[in-house]
Amino acid sequence: MTSKFQKYVPVLDWGRHYSRGQFSGDMMAAVIVTIMLIPQSLAYALLAGLPAEAGLYASIVPIILYAIFGTSRALAVGPVAIVSLMTATTLGQIADQGTVGYAVAALTLAFLSGGILLVMGVFRLGFLGNFLSHPVITGFIVASGMIIAASQIKHILGVDASGHSLIALILSLLGALDTINWTTLCLGAGATATLFWVRYGMKSTLVAAGMGQGIADVLTKAGPVFVVIITTVIVWAFDLTTHGVKVVGEVPQNLPPLTMPNLSMDLLSALILPAALISLIGFVESISVAQTLAAKKRQRIDPDQELIGLGAANMGAAFTGGFPVTGGFARSVVNFDAGAQTPAAGAFTAVGLAIAAVFLTPLIYFLPQATLAATIIVAVLSLVDFSILKRSWSYSKADFFAVFATLVLTLLVGVAAGVTTGVILSVLLHLYKTTQPHIAEIGLIPNTQHFRNIDRHGVETQHHVLSLRIDESLYFANAKYLEDYIYDRLAGCPDIKHVVLKCSAVNEIDLSALETLEAINERLGAADMALHLSEIKGPVMDRLAKEHFLSDLTGQVFLCQYDAYQALADKV
Repeated sequence: MTSKFQKYVPVLDWGRHYSRGQFSGDMMAAVIVTIMLIPQSLAYALLAGLPAEAGLYASIVPIILYAIFGTSRALAVGPVAIVSLMTATTLGQIADQGTVGYAVAALTLAFLSGGILLVMGVFRLGFLGNFLSHPVITGFIVASGMIIAASQIKHILGVDASGHSLIALILSLLGALDTINWTTLCLGAGATATLFWVRYGMKSTLVAAGMGQGIADVLTKAGPVFVVIITTVIVWAFDLTTHGVKVVGEVPQNLPPLTMPNLSMDLLSALILPAALISLIGFVESISVAQTLAAKKRQRIDPDQELIGLGAANMGAAFTGGFPVTGGFARSVVNFDAGAQTPAAGAFTAVGLAIAAVFLTPLIYFLPQATLAATIIVAVLSLVDFSILKRSWSYSKADFFAVFATLVLTLLVGVAAGVTTGVILSVLLHLYKTTQPHIAEIGLIPNTQHFRNIDRHGVETQHHVLSLRIDESLYFANAKYLEDYIYDRLAGCPDIKHVVLKCSAVNEIDLSALETLEAINERLGAADMALHLSEIKGPVMDRLAKEHFLSDLTGQVFLCQYDAYQALADKV
C-alpha cells in the first residue's frame, strides 16, 4: 500500500534519500532558473493578455505541486510561449483583455486543463499524446513561433495591433505604421539586438576575453536580467513614460492570492475544447523535454504520473491567480545544465519567485513592455526551424503534407485551427498507413532457414505455394486490403494450391479481420486451395483459439515458416 502511494506521490520516494550534495546542486540550479524565470514569467503573462503578476503567480504554486507529484528531476514547470499564445487566442473570444472576466476565464481555463490532465493520468491515458506525431508538432511549433514573434512586434513599435493569424497580424501592423513611437522602437530594437547577442555571442566573447567557462555560462544565463535592469533604469532615469513608452506599471507586492475559477456551464462549455487542446499540446511538449533530459542520466519518466503532476500544477495555477502552465524546454534545459538533482530544485525556484513577488515587484514598475516583447521574440525564434519541411519531403511525402498543412493553417487561420488540424492529420496519417499494410511475397534464402522479399533478394520459391508476410496488425480498416491482395495475386495462377500467411509482425487480429480470414479460408477451400498460417504470436493464437476458425482452417498452423516450406514441398 505504501509503495503504491509513493508511486502517485513521488516526493515520498526521492525525498527519503535526499542528501546534502543534492541540496547543493538543487540550490544552484534554483538560483539560476529563478533569475531566468522572472523576466520570462512577466513576458509570458503579457503574451497571454494578463497582468504581469499573473506570470509570477503561475510560476510559484504550480512548480511546488509538480515537485510533489511529477517524476522528472529536471523539468521546470510554468508559463510557456505556445500555451500562453493559445490562452490569449482562446480568451480573446470570451472577454476583453484587462477585464475581470478575462482573468477569471484564464483561471477557469487552467482549472479545466488541470482537470483533463488529472483524469487522463488517473485512467492512464498518457498514450493519447502519441496521436500527435512529432513532425506535425514541429510544424505547429514553427508556425506558432512565427505568430508569437509577430504578435510582439506591436510592443517593439509602440503601436496598437491585433490578430490571431499571421496575415491578420501583418495587416494590422501595416495599418499602424504611421503611429510608431520612435522612442519605444529604439528601446525595443536595442533590447532585441542585445538579447540576440546574449543568446548567441556573449559566452564566446567572454571566453575569448579570458573568462572561465563556468562564470561565462552563468553570466550568459543571467544576461536577460541585465537587459531588464538596464532598460528599466533608462526608462526611469529619462522619464520615458512621458514620451509614450509603455511600462509594466504597478505590480501587487504580495504572494499569490487565493482565487476561484468560474464554474458556470456557459463558460465551461466554451472553454472545454480549447482546454483539451492546450492540455494535449502542453503534455506532449512537457513529456518530450522530460524524457530527453531523463535519458541523459538514465532516469525513468512515467507519462501517466506526469499527467497527474501537470494536472496538479494547473489546478494550483487556477486557485492562485495564474493561467495554464506546462514544462518549458529552455528553462528545463537550463535547470538540467545548472545541476538540478531532484524536483526540489523546482520548489526552491518557487521560493525565489515568491521572494521576488513580495520584495522586488516595486523595482519593475518602469520595466518597458518592449523589453518583455524582445524577451519573447528572442526565445520563440529559436523554435522556428524550417528544416523539418526539407527533411519530411525527402523522407515521407505523407509526413510532409501533414507538416505543411499544419504549418499553413496555423499561420493563416490561427492556433486553434492548427492544433486541431495537427491532431486530425496525425490520426488520419496513422490510419492511412495502416489501412494499406505492407505485404511481401517471400521465399527461402538458399542454404538458410530465412525468408525474405522475393523482390529484394535471390530466393527459392515453390510454384504451387504463395507465401505472404503481413507487416501490420489486422483490423477492420485493413482486412479488406489483405483479402483483395490475395485474390488479385491468385488471379491467373492455377498452379497455386497453398497460401501461407506469415504472421510474425501481426500483434492483433480483431473480429472484423477474423471474419475476413474466415471468408478467405472458405473461398480458397471452394477453389480447392488451402490457407495456412505460420509464426503466430501467443496472444493472437489464444484469441483465435476462442473461435471455430482454427478448426475450420483448410490448412495448418506452423510454428515457423521453414516448417511450412518443408511440409508443403511434398504436396505438389
